[in-house]
Amino acid sequence: MNGRWAGLLGLVLINLFTTARGMAQMDYAAARAERKLLATRTSEAITVDGQLNEAAWASAAKAEKFIQNEPRPDQPASEDTDVRVLYDKDNLYIGVYAHDREPGKLIVSDLNRDFTRDIGDTVEIVIDTFHDERNGYQFAANPEGAMWDAQMNNEGRETNESWDGVWYVKTRRMDDGWTAEFSIPFKSLKFRELDAQSWGINFQRNLRRKNEDSYWAPLPRIYQLNRVSLAGTLENLEGIEPGRNLRFKPYVVGSLGQFADGDKDWTGDAGLDVKYGLTTGLTWDFTLNTDFSQVEADEQQINLSSFSLFFPEKREFFLENSGIFQFGSAPDRMPMGGGGRATGLNNDFYLFFSRRIGLADSGAAIPIYGGTRLTGRAGGFELGFLNMQQKEVGGSLLPNYSPGTNFTVARLRKNLLGNSDFGVMMVNKEVVNSARYNRVLGADANLRFGQSLSFNSYLAKSFLANGGDGDLAGRVGFGYQGETWDVRGAYTGIQEDFVNEMGFVPRLGVRKFAGHAGWRYRPESLRRVLRQTNPHFQFDYLMNKDGVLLYRHFDYHIPFNFQDGSFIETGVNPTREQYMKPFAINPRRRISIPVGSYSFNEYFILARSNGSRPISGNLRYAIGPYYTGYKHTYGLGGVFRFNYQLTTSFTYTQHNINLPQGHFKTNLLSIRGNYAFSTTMFLNALVQYNNDARQWTSNVRFNLIHRPLSDLFVVYNERRESEGGDLIDRALIAKFTYMIAL
Repeated sequence: MNGRWAGLLGLVLINLFTTARGMAQMDYAAARAERKLLATRTSEAITVDGQLNEAAWASAAKAEKFIQNEPRPDQPASEDTDVRVLYDKDNLYIGVYAHDREPGKLIVSDLNRDFTRDIGDTVEIVIDTFHDERNGYQFAANPEGAMWDAQMNNEGRETNESWDGVWYVKTRRMDDGWTAEFSIPFKSLKFRELDAQSWGINFQRNLRRKNEDSYWAPLPRIYQLNRVSLAGTLENLEGIEPGRNLRFKPYVVGSLGQFADGDKDWTGDAGLDVKYGLTTGLTWDFTLNTDFSQVEADEQQINLSSFSLFFPEKREFFLENSGIFQFGSAPDRMPMGGGGRATGLNNDFYLFFSRRIGLADSGAAIPIYGGTRLTGRAGGFELGFLNMQQKEVGGSLLPNYSPGTNFTVARLRKNLLGNSDFGVMMVNKEVVNSARYNRVLGADANLRFGQSLSFNSYLAKSFLANGGDGDLAGRVGFGYQGETWDVRGAYTGIQEDFVNEMGFVPRLGVRKFAGHAGWRYRPESLRRVLRQTNPHFQFDYLMNKDGVLLYRHFDYHIPFNFQDGSFIETGVNPTREQYMKPFAINPRRRISIPVGSYSFNEYFILARSNGSRPISGNLRYAIGPYYTGYKHTYGLGGVFRFNYQLTTSFTYTQHNINLPQGHFKTNLLSIRGNYAFSTTMFLNALVQYNNDARQWTSNVRFNLIHRPLSDLFVVYNERRESEGGDLIDRALIAKFTYMIAL
């Protein structure tokens, strides 16, 4: 780092120190201790209709006096919110009255299950049923009754938004606001068997036209609702029993496919999922003839780097309770669009990556006979076990051959002190009727001191029939997140013989140093327009085992967050890469980067408008040298929300690359359309164009939730050549599920 940057960093550090010392803030621990709410037992029948007109509601204790954490931290909310809690032997009832002096200005984003919460008005709830100040359930609703829920572990270090529980909510607009009436069956929750118990609880109100978030138990602005160590307390729950229910979920599916040569293929199948509450904390799942035909299509990506691309898991069976299988620290951030180059502080290693099961590298589905999963807690331990059997596909001499394979994952984690933990994990892959196997054993530790400082580490070793000696992977890292500071750092080492066929490891035989330092500044003189600026610096150093630099990347960024939710960021990304062999940057056109060392800077600007508006957009423009030539990048996106039922959007990215070895452009276009007939019936369409793959792909999905956790899916998939429009293949799929609870 040259003297200019060192001097600038010194000034920033001095400013940060003096700013932090001068800040006065609320005593959140003391405020949290005062937030106690008595749950009222009722014998009156509660009709969940959003009216809150039963007599029991009027006599229940009231949670009120919400406190902002944005835009005016520690100040009273600009609109009143009242919350009351009732219960009977079967259900927990939560009634919310969100007062609003301008109810005609309420903003509703959509009606989809698991709707987008940050661009509309919502009320949200977190419940820490074991009162361990680290885990819980989250529920949310908007003024039109759309539902969102999630499982949360370790205060949001692992949050599973794909979890769907059985619960109910109805809302109603009023002359002075809106109401939401929740009913959450106790059999949908896990908690201890005690005669009387207390739970952690907190409530959040989002008032979107003011971009205001407020909480019953106040939180620092750097935290969210999942910070249950600062939640209030729900008391006086007596004579209730947790769910130990048995659920059966059979399915039938039929598919009609057509291929380029005109051949057609009709298939039909059936299967079964079973869920059993083994204890109050443990759930045992079984799946037979597992089918994922209802899954939404992946968003396509174009790779211009030598790193592997990461595509997120979307299959419900693997997403439920997935937090227990998180190893090491959770990813700091996911790349834009749900995938991207695997660099950064944390997303360089996944000990267990569930997309290795039932999916080929191309993304094509591989049939699964079935499997079992045990997850939950026993005593002070969290544990998980997963075993899946994948079918054999094709002949052993064919290019798409996949052998019958068994996959096993075992996880044990011990919770320590205040939100710290230590754990061990094993993954094992074995090819049926073969001596081929790959297993990995690992141990990890995540330690937190107070609310701001954390350390994390892991060490893993792989085992093969004929493995090498360099078979270890490890990491040590730390993080500090305060009101002003955000500082993180990590060292990762992955030896050249480390093999993990059930994980995600972009590169072997490397050592990596990564760090981030950011400063949050909220200029009072610009408060009406600007909420916060966060200048930050990030770096990645990647070296081989001999210490030769392979990759070095810096981020010097200055983002500006405005009060209406819009955003602008600009900066420069200096990069240096070393190639020991040619890198095929565009294999289709046979364009490669020669052996050598390359340094180049990318200069960019990124902007996003207020996402709660009927029309919103985003853009990114970047220019700069690129390897032996030059690159222009254009990114554009837009959302057109006709109303809360119909939304259309698009994203377009072009890379225009001029190299001495050749000139090429990559174009990636995605167009989405979503229509919600109601909160239980949806039609979604995704059309994508990828000139690198020379394909147009279409995915249209109709979903009817005909009863809780029971669905009818009708899915149409099609692929066509981009030049000439010739059909590659298409399929029409129908799937019906029916959940039976005993």
